[in-house]
Amino acid sequence: MSLTTHQADPVKRARLRWRGRRGLLENDLIITRFLDAHEETMTDEEVEAFSILMELPDNDLLNLLLARNEPEGESDLPQVRALLARMRAI
Repeated sequence: MSLTTHQADPVKRARLRWRGRRGLLENDLIITRFLDAHEETMTDEEVEAFSILMELPDNDLLNLLLARNEPEGESDLPQVRALLARMRAI
């Protein structure tokens, strides 16, 4: 049994975009701009990192996206740091 990748599964892609909807407009704008540019080419590792970021409270996420803070604790993973770098470059 093979797992379906993010790119090949429209349901997974729709879920990703839904997870990106946030309460803070600033987060919404950054995340939407990033997904518009990169959603179709995100690797499964990047999707997992994105999911980790989406678990954070809005203010913590905004501070990471604006490079005010760096990941800590369970979100301090190489793939999360790499995805943040891409998101900050938008």
